Amino acid sequence: MAITRFAPSPTGYLHIGGLRTSLYNYLWARKTNGEFRLRIEDTDTARNNEEAMKAIISAFEWVGLNYDGEVFYQSKRTDIYKVYIDKLLENGNAYKCYMSRDELDSLRASQEAAKQNPRYDGTWRPEAGKILPKIPADVEPVIRIKAPTSGTIEFEDGVKGSMKFDANQVDDFVIARSNGMPTYNFVVAIDDALMNMTDVIRGDDHLSNTPKQIVVYNALGFKVPKFYHVPMINNPSGKKLSKRDGAMDVMDYKNLGYLPEALLNFLVRLGWSNGDQEIFSMDEMLELFDPSNINKSSSSYNGEKLLWLNSEYIKAVSNDRLIEELKFFDLDLSHHPKKTELLDLSKQRAQTVVELKKSITDILDIPTYYEENGVKKFVKEDTKDFLEKYLELLEKNKEDLYNIENVEAITKPFIHEFGLKFPQLFQPIRIALTGGTQAPSVYDIIAILGFNEVSSRLKEALKRNFQNT
Repeated sequence: MAITRFAPSPTGYLHIGGLRTSLYNYLWARKTNGEFRLRIEDTDTARNNEEAMKAIISAFEWVGLNYDGEVFYQSKRTDIYKVYIDKLLENGNAYKCYMSRDELDSLRASQEAAKQNPRYDGTWRPEAGKILPKIPADVEPVIRIKAPTSGTIEFEDGVKGSMKFDANQVDDFVIARSNGMPTYNFVVAIDDALMNMTDVIRGDDHLSNTPKQIVVYNALGFKVPKFYHVPMINNPSGKKLSKRDGAMDVMDYKNLGYLPEALLNFLVRLGWSNGDQEIFSMDEMLELFDPSNINKSSSSYNGEKLLWLNSEYIKAVSNDRLIEELKFFDLDLSHHPKKTELLDLSKQRAQTVVELKKSITDILDIPTYYEENGVKKFVKEDTKDFLEKYLELLEKNKEDLYNIENVEAITKPFIHEFGLKFPQLFQPIRIALTGGTQAPSVYDIIAILGFNEVSSRLKEALKRNFQNT
């Protein structure tokens, strides 16, 4: 049984890299009948953003990654952290450091000049036989943990395999600032231990934090969880993903007309696979996902693949679901008599819900403009004559124009009788009914709109001679 978590900092929106991490944690917890927790790492009060915090919760609600229990806020757990800081001070695994900011800056500058990695030099670290400097009166101390000075820090990473860090790569890092606020690596380790995290799945940008967190675990006698460090998502050129490439707010994907199932399906494949399978239901993800099978190399964001997946999901979900999705974009088909026909027709061509709406409104909305290139190409001297005759034919059969089969049965003999080619009749009708030449089948449009609306739009186009005046 795996207990996992997603622990974002509320300093900005939830981007897709974070959503992928949360998805992997969610799948592993649910697959093993474990628990999936949401924790907001908000101890850095200077950078916290209330709106970002709400946006993270909203994104989780939209994609349906339900977490167990309450949302944990680190800012509300400071009393807990103080208990463990005091415990480390009492058992000698942490100490107060009175080095001033100027002294730290000077130390860093001298180390960089000597081409050394900047690190704390242990000035205030208590050791047997060592005389510490006199405590200055004007410096509030930070609390530093005693890191090992020799040997290695090792762990088995579920993605990267055996990891080994020289102890000298980890200095006596600060676990509490001078104002008493605990630091990131300390509180992460405390929370993961107290929340009984068994598996920590996160981006490999956190890999360098892991040795520090293991130092905290060991200093307090906590059990170290299993770590999985997931390679980052790159753009198609192999560089860091930018907002332009797709690293935007998760909720922007909703605003662009993506379905949450499609986005999750897309993300699960960015770093994990099951053969050549591309489309996964949530049940299939839960059945097949194992973090041990996460790819060791970075994945590439492919916007075309996401659009394709989204179009497949739009075609697959129920019309009732699409009606609800369209409401978000201010289109309510709930009571439209031809809603089924509209959706069945339009969803075959739409890659996003935004495109779905446009396809529908192109049919429903009375055109205010006729595509000039289309008019120039398809409206000829004899167009008015055979459109008027076609209107007469429709009026004679107006009671039968309720499905495409009837419309087709009426229209094909007309085309044959007048020796027309299909575009000669259909493209002027498309322009008259929708304003453009890219609308779906004319048979479908006529069956959906009905005779009265078709007649009205055709007559208006003929009256204006397809001119935008």
